[in-house]
Amino acid sequence: MSNNYPQLGAEDARPQLGRNLTYGMLDSLGRAIVTGRYEREAFPTEAELAKQHGVSRSVTREAVKMLTAKGLLSARPRQGTVVQPATNWNLFDTDVLHWLLERQFSVDLLRQFNQLRVAIEPEAAALAARVGTPDELARITQGLERMEAAEQGLEDTLEADIAFHVAILRASGNPFYAQFRDVVGTALRTSIRFTNRLKGRTANVADHAAVRDAIEARDPDAARAAMRALIGDVLDLIDHVEARDAQG
Repeated sequence: MSNNYPQLGAEDARPQLGRNLTYGMLDSLGRAIVTGRYEREAFPTEAELAKQHGVSRSVTREAVKMLTAKGLLSARPRQGTVVQPATNWNLFDTDVLHWLLERQFSVDLLRQFNQLRVAIEPEAAALAARVGTPDELARITQGLERMEAAEQGLEDTLEADIAFHVAILRASGNPFYAQFRDVVGTALRTSIRFTNRLKGRTANVADHAAVRDAIEARDPDAARAAMRALIGDVLDLIDHVEARDAQG
């Protein structure tokens, strides 16, 4: 079957997989699945994959097992290994999140990320106001200070923003919220790609400071409202840009 993807021989494929063949193959296959390579063609057998990538069957088998655990593949009797629909993918898996960003930029994906954030982060901020330790609150302030430094070109804007939000998730005292950090990081990276297209759109330090101040004041309601407004601003921006584009 002809397609737009180059066919690699064993000698060409092995260097591209890197030193760790299993994880290299995992990344190569995962990205291919998520970006739609196998929408119109059957997923190869283990023997075919091993030949295409110049690796052993054991490497191929392990990579397929890992992709199955992430919800991207399933093995069915007499049907072999098949790609699963996107609804079955583990969207909280770090690898899957990164592969999603390999797709063409999607405003819908950005909206979905931020809709999830607005359901989680305001409550995390409220919890941080209630139970955050002095050390945890200090890390929130450090994140804010990094954002202020980024405005002067002394810090990485994106990493400072992520550090601020992750510090709040950890200060919530809820380990489930703390493990949400990968989704938040991915959402912020996606948001930056979107907002950078709009002149003058950067993270609003004053709005972030309002969240920090409410947490430090031990005011859960104010912290919740400030965080909801912060994320809601991105959702409002999405609606504004879509309305503008619709008008031509």
